[in-house]
Amino acid sequence: MKAIRHGGFLGSPRISTVAKHSQAASPQIPAIAYCQGTPLRNEIEARDTSRLGEATDIAAEAIARRFGPGPVDGKIQAHIIAIEC
Repeated sequence: MKAIRHGGFLGSPRISTVAKHSQAASPQIPAIAYCQGTPLRNEIEARDTSRLGEATDIAAEAIARRFGPGPVDGKIQAHIIAIEC
């Protein structure tokens, strides 16, 4: 807590979790979201930038195996941290 105040923050952090359901028309959509729209993309490209599409396709296949080839419905959640400055 001392480090937080030393950084100029006034209060204690408030942490909340928001849980929702995410729906996608096909397994390809969450595969693109994870592989190309999160920091996972940096990890894929650090190994071989030319294989981003292949990694996305492999992720889509894995999602289809688990949830089926049609629409995908899954739980998502976010942790929200707020602190007064």
